Amino acid sequence: MILVKKIKVKNALGLHTRPAATIVKLLQPLKSSVSFTYKEETINARSIMSILMLAAKKNAQITITIEGVDAELAMRRLIAAFEEEFGEK
Repeated sequence: MILVKKIKVKNALGLHTRPAATIVKLLQPLKSSVSFTYKEETINARSIMSILMLAAKKNAQITITIEGVDAELAMRRLIAAFEEEFGEK
């Protein structure tokens, strides 16, 4: 199964170290491959360094692409993390 969704970065500092670490941790127990696309650059969302190199600021539109057996669970968790601003509200 392949899922694709656009989501907005809502937290004030964008995808900096804390959100990147949160994303990597929440993906660790899951099997699906997850990528983020921003400004025509696509990265592996399991890599903190790759997420940081996207340099996605507040209000950036990121496309999440997930492929695998637990894609729906991975997407729900990522959407929740983005909506909750990675606990930085």
